[in-house]
Amino acid sequence: MKQWYELLFENYGANYDNECFVHGTKGECDFIENEISCNKAFKILDIGCGTGRHSIELAYRGYHVTGIDLSESLLSRANAKAMSQNVIVDFQIHDARNLPFSNQFGLAIMLCEGAFPLMETDEMNFQILQNATKALKNKGKLIFTTLNGLFPLFHSVKDFLASQTGPGNATYHQNSFDLMTFRDHSITIVEDDLGNKKELQTNERYYVPSEITWLLKSLQFAKIDIFGAKLGAFSRNDILTTEDFEMLVIAQK
Repeated sequence: MKQWYELLFENYGANYDNECFVHGTKGECDFIENEISCNKAFKILDIGCGTGRHSIELAYRGYHVTGIDLSESLLSRANAKAMSQNVIVDFQIHDARNLPFSNQFGLAIMLCEGAFPLMETDEMNFQILQNATKALKNKGKLIFTTLNGLFPLFHSVKDFLASQTGPGNATYHQNSFDLMTFRDHSITIVEDDLGNKKELQTNERYYVPSEITWLLKSLQFAKIDIFGAKLGAFSRNDILTTEDFEMLVIAQK
């Protein structure tokens, strides 16, 4: 039986690229480049790459990028976009919980909840971190965003998502945040690229900074920094607060 995140992304590439949260790509790639000192020798792994927006932008800037995703539909659109822009990206279909890479990349990225917090158990989410870590070379860096567990303690997730939704975007209903599991359960309604409406029971895991720090320390990361994640404007100057819906995590082996 397919999970909600598998059903969500079937025939949803074009409409996904119109969602409000995907329009900060260039600014986010500026930050990524700065974090690796614009060193084109870095091989980059984009986990949960979706339609390839970060992969394609980084490849356009001269980096060797491998983009992986669980969705054949999203990867098909990613390949088409890369081809139309005359950019080469090695797109591969993989489950982030079981990657074939070991000691191959200088940088791994997981942005916009492409993989990490979507899994149905904490153990599965940890498997993604384990596989990302395994893929990195010694001294490699992991940059990812995830949902900030401090936010729902002070704000309504439903109200925030409604305020960020534009015409034709996914809508979220019946949100319920579980304080015991730090998961937000909701009904998500999207229209796919074929005009079909999907109504899915979804749940996403929110993490507090101390959890992320502990998980990454257990994977032997030597340096871990956590900031607020501003769409299209990642910065080490943004101290994480309860106002941030997402957190930006930067970890070095």
